Amino acid sequence: MNTIENVAVVGLGYIGLPTAAILAGNDIHVIGVDVNQGTVDAVNRGEVPFVEPDLASYVAGAVSQKKLSASLETPAAQAYIVAVPTPFNPDRTADVTYIKAAARAIAPQLVGDELVILESTSPPGTTQLLGDYLISLRPDLSLDGADGKPAIHVAHCPERVLPGRIMIELVTNDRIVGGLTPKAAELARALYAVFCQGEILVTDAATAEMAKLVENSYRDVNIAFANELSVISDKLGINVWELIKLANHHPRVNILQPGPGVGGHCIAVDPWFIVAAAPEEAQLIRQARETNDAKPEWVVKKVLDAVGDKAAPKVAVLGLAFKANIDDLRESPAVAIVEKLSAKVDGAELLVVEPHVESLPRQLAGLANVTLGDAAASIEAADAVLLLVDHDDFKEIDRTVLEGKAVIDTRGIWQ
Repeated sequence: MNTIENVAVVGLGYIGLPTAAILAGNDIHVIGVDVNQGTVDAVNRGEVPFVEPDLASYVAGAVSQKKLSASLETPAAQAYIVAVPTPFNPDRTADVTYIKAAARAIAPQLVGDELVILESTSPPGTTQLLGDYLISLRPDLSLDGADGKPAIHVAHCPERVLPGRIMIELVTNDRIVGGLTPKAAELARALYAVFCQGEILVTDAATAEMAKLVENSYRDVNIAFANELSVISDKLGINVWELIKLANHHPRVNILQPGPGVGGHCIAVDPWFIVAAAPEEAQLIRQARETNDAKPEWVVKKVLDAVGDKAAPKVAVLGLAFKANIDDLRESPAVAIVEKLSAKVDGAELLVVEPHVESLPRQLAGLANVTLGDAAASIEAADAVLLLVDHDDFKEIDRTVLEGKAVIDTRGIWQ
């Protein structure tokens, strides 16, 4: 394969669009593909349909220079990067529906020698599944060229970026590239080397897939420890924030901060892929997931205790995103907590404040006792204040406005 000059990025979400923009900013012609007409139209206007620092300038610049465009249709390209969702099924196995849909759109465009990279977080074996599925759709092609048929080169390169720092970490973080063949891995490495200043580590596809799952499972286990500490400390009458601060003065201890649960498209999902792959062996990973998944119910109970038997209490709920200073609500424990409170607190009015969104998510929009408003008015009207996300906006709130109100601070910013 000659030097790659054009790439199709399938899926223009929180990972696909930044990847497309940064490739385009490095003089590669990129067509982004998405099923959402609104997303396609926004990108073609040079706009970003979600909040991510610095991304807007990359997209606007790339579109104005005609290096980036968006389409509903998958074009012919030298390389394809698949960055579509991989949610889990009700049994918590991976749902590869979107990956297969991307493959069906890519397959008619292939002639041989293309590079197809799966960026979507997925269980070991998914990249092989993608390759096999493409060949089943195009039996005139092969994955290695050994049978004399033109080869396509399939690899996996999981994203490893933090929302809110994506445009920085895409460039600076090390990357792992795993190929179904050594040539596929090398071609993928060369493409990412166009913009990646970190080390690019080459392995096989299954190991690359597992590495991403292991990274997020490691974090999940450590968060579970902090969340369990918060529950234990509450029972024992100990300030968990002070406890962790003191314990972390040990030179080999670094306990994370507890919260209302774990959200996002990675940490709340990826460990279940390991559990599904090895259900008998993944005992600690399973327990960590269950511990973190149980935390929202514990927070709900704390609110119920705080409002007691007060008739028609008003609760100001600060934050819906799964982490600070972003608008991403995927798998957010805050959304689940509001939904549970709506059903469990008799006659309650839930005054939700989320400065990074303009409307309530689907799960909450139809609930009559849930409204979206501003922080000052919501706190003033509230009997209880529930802090779920440590947005900078909330850290700046004058604590005197909390006087006389029950306060449930799940992030420790007012401790």
